[in-house]
This record gives sequence, structure tokens and C-alpha cells, in this order.
Amino acid sequence: MTTKNPIKVAVTGAAGNIGYSLLFPLAAGQVFGPDQPIELQLLEIPQGLQALEGVKMELLDSAFSLVTNITCTSDGDEGFGDVDYAFLVGSKPRGPGMERADLIRENGPIFVGQGQAIDRSAKENVKVIVVGNPCNTNCLIAQHQAKRVNPRNFTAMTRLDQNRAKAQLALKAGVPVSEVSRLAIWGNHSPTMYPDFENAMIGGQALTDVITDHEWLKSDFIKTVQQRGKAIITARGKSSAASAAWAAIDHAISWSRPTPAGEWVSMAVPSDGSYGIPEGLIYSFPCTVNAEGEYNIVPDVALSSFAKEKAMASAEELLAERDAVKDILG
Repeated sequence: MTTKNPIKVAVTGAAGNIGYSLLFPLAAGQVFGPDQPIELQLLEIPQGLQALEGVKMELLDSAFSLVTNITCTSDGDEGFGDVDYAFLVGSKPRGPGMERADLIRENGPIFVGQGQAIDRSAKENVKVIVVGNPCNTNCLIAQHQAKRVNPRNFTAMTRLDQNRAKAQLALKAGVPVSEVSRLAIWGNHSPTMYPDFENAMIGGQALTDVITDHEWLKSDFIKTVQQRGKAIITARGKSSAASAAWAAIDHAISWSRPTPAGEWVSMAVPSDGSYGIPEGLIYSFPCTVNAEGEYNIVPDVALSSFAKEKAMASAEELLAERDAVKDILG
């Protein structure tokens, strides 16, 4: 019998495909541990509340021993009230013919409201993981509203890109994914992000010594990872859901315990100016997490001119996105 106090976890867009896939591992203790009680505070837009009640029924029917309470609401202050973690999953999807800039403008007011509610109601040390796309800039918008919360506690998810890249490299090398390490994503969760194969390892060896087809690494590999989301939509008729949820789970696990020695995790975090990336952008770096659950950008990573060009191109895109929403950053 555990004596730990429950942690409170908010999930927005909780009746959507990603939210639905995320809730059951959370409730089962796969994220915060098998002896950690949890309260789920689930948010949806008003027209999604009926579906959310059905999700709550399924959670109840699963009889998770760690779940002490489930709240369903469309009210941000109730949903984010006193939470320790917030998964911001819900966002408006891109419609036919919609440009990325249009999507950013459409989602801006949603993340302004969520950031303000987090500022009013969440714990001061809340950890925020933004999943809803465009996640880097949505994260920036929410962060700017939450003056009471440490800006470092707002992160965006590029773990899906890291997982996709590791899987492709493992397939190419004919090894299990567990053999691939130190594979970091630089930049924006968009087709400009850069999966850094030059610093990655396979089975303790430099990846470029194991995979000697360097032209494949510089072209097809990068393109496959950058375009994977689009390829899934083409094949499945729907966007990534379960893989995105598992990446959010991986992100939360990595942020809540020390990074294994020699490994890096990809997290989009507020830039401190490292590697020449403009300060304040929510940019994906290789990170490590310490025993206190604090992340640090890995210092002194060697970047070739090829890698620097890719990393800066993604930063330029993020600067343009920031300019597009500068009037609502506050």
C-alpha cells in the first residue's frame, strides 16, 4: 500500500486520439511509477465533454488502483487547478489548404488562454509538456502568459522525432532500437528539424562507423524523419496518435528521472543562447536530466558545418513563427 500523496496531472484535448492514447499508460503508473497515486484532470472544449465522459467511463472500468480522482471539465482554472504536470495536447489541426502561419494564428488564442489559466491555477513548479502543434511556438505563447511559473518549466515535444529517427537508424543498421543512443533532434518540430546522426552511437560505436552510407544519412534518412508525419497521414488517412502519445510519455519519464549515463534526450526548451540559437526560442536541444528533475542542455557538442546549417535553418523558421505571434506574446 503506497503512502505517497497523489500527483495531479492535467491533459487537454483528453477525448482526442492522442489524449485517449496517453491516459491509460498514465493511469497504469507507466509514467510516474507503479506506487505513485495520480489524479487526472481532463480538459476538453465544451462540445467534446460528452465524449470525454465516455473516456472517463473507460478509465473507471479499467479499475486502475493508482487513480484517486478523475475530473472532466472545459474550465481551464478547474482543469489546471494545483496540477504538478500539464500535457497540452489539444490544438486546432491544420485544415485543407491551410499554411503553417495560418495554423499558428488559429492556435494562438487557445494557448494564450491555457497559459493564463496555468498562471492563475497550477502549482508554481508545474511542468508543462506541449504536444499540440505547432508545439514549439504554442509552447512559447503559453509560457509568455504564465508569469508566475519558471519559464524553464515550459517544454515542447520533439521526442517523437527522436523516436522516429532511432527507429530508422536501427532498421538500417539491423539492430534493436535500444542499441541507438545519443540521437538528438535540433530545432523545430517541423520539416526543418535536424536529427543529428553525426554525434549518435550504435552499440557504443560512432554511428557513422556502423552506417557507412553517409549519403543516405544526409539525404534519405533526414527526409524520412522530417516527413514521417505526412507519410503516416498518407498511409493511414489520419495523423499520428499512438506514437505521439508514447513520445509524450517518454518525454515525461525522461523529465522525471535522471538520464542514463552517456545518453541524451531531445527536448524543446527555452534557448539560453547555446550554439548561437537566439535566446528565448523554444528549440530542441540534446539534454540531460539530473536527480532533481532539472534538465540541462548538453554543452560542447561538436557540430559540423553541415549540422550547423541545418540547426540554424530551423532556428530561422522559429524566429519567423515568433514574429507571426509577437502581438499575442504579452
